[in-house]
Amino acid sequence: MTEALNLTYFGMGFVFLFLTLLVFVIKFMSVIIQKTNNPKSVVAGIGGMDEEIDEETKFAIEKAIKMHRGA
Repeated sequence: MTEALNLTYFGMGFVFLFLTLLVFVIKFMSVIIQKTNNPKSVVAGIGGMDEEIDEETKFAIEKAIKMHRGA
């Protein structure tokens, strides 16, 4: 019986240590990615939002919405 408890505690301790290490590694990777990320590339990708949508595209979008709603 004591052998089973020892094995249980050892297993639970190992899992706890592994998951704790995993959390710290993920946080460390997140910090590295945030420091190396170029925020200018994100802003540059939004530039095309000011363009006007032509009438044919608007009609297609409206028709798709109506079909989706079942009207």
